[in-house]
Amino acid sequence: MAILSVLSAWIPLVLPLFLCVFFVAFLGYCLYIKYVHLKYDHIPGPPRKSFILGHAQIMADVLKNDGVIHEKFLEWAETYGPVYRINILHYVMIGVYCPEATKEILMSPNYPKDKFFYKRLFNIFGQRFLGNGLVTALDHEQWYKQRRIMDPAFSSLYLRGLTSTFNERADKLMDKLSEHAENKTVANMLHLFNCVALDVITKVAFGVDLDLLKYTSPFPKAIEMCLKGMCYYIRDITFEFIPQNWSFINEVRQAGHLLRSTGAQWINQRKTAMQNGEDVPKDILTQIIKSAGQEESMTKEDEEFMLDNFVTFFIAGQETTANQLAFCVMELGRHPDIVEKARKEVDEVIGMKREISYDDLGNLTYLSQVLKEALRLYPPAPGTSRELIRDMVIEGIHIPKGVTCMLNTFTSCRMEKFFKNPLKFDPDRFHPDAPKPYYCYYPFALGPRACLGQNFAQMEAKVVMAKLLQRFDFTLVPGQRFDIKDTGSLRPKSGVPCIIKHRSTK
Repeated sequence: MAILSVLSAWIPLVLPLFLCVFFVAFLGYCLYIKYVHLKYDHIPGPPRKSFILGHAQIMADVLKNDGVIHEKFLEWAETYGPVYRINILHYVMIGVYCPEATKEILMSPNYPKDKFFYKRLFNIFGQRFLGNGLVTALDHEQWYKQRRIMDPAFSSLYLRGLTSTFNERADKLMDKLSEHAENKTVANMLHLFNCVALDVITKVAFGVDLDLLKYTSPFPKAIEMCLKGMCYYIRDITFEFIPQNWSFINEVRQAGHLLRSTGAQWINQRKTAMQNGEDVPKDILTQIIKSAGQEESMTKEDEEFMLDNFVTFFIAGQETTANQLAFCVMELGRHPDIVEKARKEVDEVIGMKREISYDDLGNLTYLSQVLKEALRLYPPAPGTSRELIRDMVIEGIHIPKGVTCMLNTFTSCRMEKFFKNPLKFDPDRFHPDAPKPYYCYYPFALGPRACLGQNFAQMEAKVVMAKLLQRFDFTLVPGQRFDIKDTGSLRPKSGVPCIIKHRSTK
């Protein structure tokens, strides 16, 4: 009772002071936002929906309506020009589709990854996610140390030795498709590609057989939950404060914990086996551990970096390849003439061989064009961002330093300015004699921070597509839509359901 009487006596005295301090702090923050507006409002951009939140509500509404935020970026680019401004709280981001600026920013190590976006990938709702791995490391020296450790695992010599595994896992997919053909059941191609891509990355990178085409696993769902959670965590700044979202947030945390605990288990098992002198697969995980062991000193944080990169490869190695393959089938299903041209090349290069060699892949020129065109229209990783650490002039517009610069290949690749009839699926855009896109096509980013696994991903995709064209006819289930689902990466919303038939012999 005494405590209550003291509190009741003090509250009338303290509350006005607290409200006064809060008001002064809020007023100061509003003045700072006004200063930011004055500093950057000469840059064209869409009207803000809120003085404080800026364009945050617009982006959150796109997410809530199951839209694609990159289509909004494209709309703004076409409306406001090669440089446009976005405000969120006191942060300023600029969208840029100027090729010269893209070249300057991405090809140089002097523009670090931006703090606004990549720090929010460190964790999701308090659960460590990508941490300070290769994708998210902001400090150049920290990133470079990790890249040096990783490089041997992605050398051309090592990748050449992976074709047998690519073939083996692709053959399991062909067996599954054969079942669909014989049973006359519809095949959800996105799901099947997700299974085979995750099988490949776990086998090739970590020496683990999941065999997802036969057995269920919690990993695909965990990856999907993490990516979905990532979208809300980055694009809706109010999401985690709404009580009805807390159940979903808890599921995302559990999914992230599953991936990281699995990674820790697999890494420790491999390190123990290597220390005991056991025979271990010469896979990416072994290469990483061996290379890391060559460092002069390995700290506890370095061990966490290895785990960060485990999660990065686990997700990126599956998600982007599967989505690219699904989009490719979706477009081929609408263009039988392109199918026939690609199939003719496969017949000439591979014939009836079951094993596709590394040299065969280099001779599948038109199939490479098809896969590149799928990446142009539907880049699973639509863009990247950098921090401008010094003033720049882009297309005559002065950009003061300190802003986040968003570089979006989805935007530039769908603009008439860079590609004639940009929404048409046309693999001949990437014919060897065609003019090369000038810094507007970068599905794996560009420069020193370009995706380390891009050659790995394209080898895998080419093996799978070549075997599919070699053995099966596929027809899109009538009535399906061809919309894009934005889950952080881009995927076909329909799942690309197909009717599969064994290829007829002529």
